[in-house]
Amino acid sequence: MFFAISIGFISGLIAFAVVRILIGCLYTVRPDQRAVVTSFGAVQKLEEKSAPPPMSHDEKERYNYPQVRVIGPGGPYFKMPWQQVHKVSVATQAVDLSWDPTKMQTTIEAVTKDNLTTGVNGQIRYRISENNLYPYLFGVSSPLEHVMGYFVSVLRERIANFVDPKGQSLLTDASIDEEAEEGLQTSAVELSEGVSINDLRKNLPLLNQYMEEQCRSTTGRYGIELDAALITEIDPPREVDRALSAINSTRNQVAADISTARADAEQQITMSARAVEIATNNAQAEVAPLSELSKTLVTIKSAGGSECLKSYLRNLRVPLFRRAERIVQNANQTDKNGGAA
Repeated sequence: MFFAISIGFISGLIAFAVVRILIGCLYTVRPDQRAVVTSFGAVQKLEEKSAPPPMSHDEKERYNYPQVRVIGPGGPYFKMPWQQVHKVSVATQAVDLSWDPTKMQTTIEAVTKDNLTTGVNGQIRYRISENNLYPYLFGVSSPLEHVMGYFVSVLRERIANFVDPKGQSLLTDASIDEEAEEGLQTSAVELSEGVSINDLRKNLPLLNQYMEEQCRSTTGRYGIELDAALITEIDPPREVDRALSAINSTRNQVAADISTARADAEQQITMSARAVEIATNNAQAEVAPLSELSKTLVTIKSAGGSECLKSYLRNLRVPLFRRAERIVQNANQTDKNGGAA
């Protein structure tokens, strides 16, 4: 009797162990997940290589990771008891720029080229690269923390050296002459090259685009692909912000005064040009009859000679004689001029 009970207990224990092991060897992968299976800690590597991420030559040598066999969504899949399944989500995720597992902070501090300490806030969208799961799972212990540290370092370096690319040409004018152009460009640089915080606020899309381009190598470094950088706030301290507001107000007033003076100058130039044009037209109107008369006299002289010209002049004076109150005749010049009065 005791022997039968012992056999039944051992059989039940074996059956339970077999069922538990079989259930534990089955797993599924959700549609937003990818899985990698390791055997005694070793991963199954593939011979083919995917397209290399944009990295420098030194980075390619340092981060030369192999391709691994990736299990797609579906299931149930079977694994051996000595195998382990590593699942990762490949969906797009967002994290605050101030996220740091080692400390609590609400903003990132950065120093501008004007030696002003400012706070930077925003988010980054990222997703785990399906073609680079080896560096994410086995390359570093906390890949997202490394990515955030790399991103913040690049961001601080960019803020410290940022210059508004449009600042040098805000007040240039193609219609001015070459002699006055040098002086105007000098004043344009003085007025347009403002405080770096203002330049950063005006060029946030450009800053985000630069960060996305510089962080493309994170795919090969850490297996995380940066989807978008969204730097939304650049906030200096309150006393600096008040000073910036005063500077901006002064600059706006100066810009308005310059625009008003330039408009007045253009109006005066236009009026002067119109006055010159009117005077030129009047002079041409007075010269035109004399030119026609000269052509007529030349034609008469060439056709009929001097006698014909004298007769024409004599006939031309008749209307003048009618309007004259007194006529003085010079006897010496009468024969030469055909009768001068």
